Amino acid sequence: MIKKRCFGDKLGQTVYADYHDNEWGIPVHDDRHLFEMLILEGAQAGLSWETVLKKRQGYRNAFHNFDATKIAALSDAQLEVLRNDVAIIRNRLKINSVRQNARVFLNIQQEFGSFDRYVWRFVHDKPLINHPKTFKEVPSSTPESDALSKDLKKRGMTFVGSTIIYAFMQAVGMVNDHLQDCWRSSYNQKENA
Repeated sequence: MIKKRCFGDKLGQTVYADYHDNEWGIPVHDDRHLFEMLILEGAQAGLSWETVLKKRQGYRNAFHNFDATKIAALSDAQLEVLRNDVAIIRNRLKINSVRQNARVFLNIQQEFGSFDRYVWRFVHDKPLINHPKTFKEVPSSTPESDALSKDLKKRGMTFVGSTIIYAFMQAVGMVNDHLQDCWRSSYNQKENA
């Protein structure tokens, strides 16, 4: 039986399909993984998500497997060298934002005990589950993503606009926007249980 997906069904989109089936919309509570997804969503700005997924391992290699402490300590010269790394997106502002966001991330961990505790409070510690029939019904931002984006910016993060943050919230399962006819939809899972 062929699984109906929200995305990743086109020929050659195995990375995209795997991401859909095994990550998108599944709640994440691991700080390192949350940081990784926040950075990757910011890197995606203006590009396709599939492009970023294909460079994911390059990001892991370049940025110490998203160890925020190591990233926060990178020098300007080390960041400049990364502009030559074809395994990542070589935009200077996006590269520099990784270090800046790591520093803010560490401050948030210090203040709240974990980034997980901080970020999930914006959805009252449980996923927002929607039941869209089509992607036209899926918003690009919400009051929750607006609030999280505003707070992250106030703390000094960059590449965290509300649209990027809504995509982050979808990626880490703070929001479940799987379409009703998708095999990963909570609506379908309840109906087929």
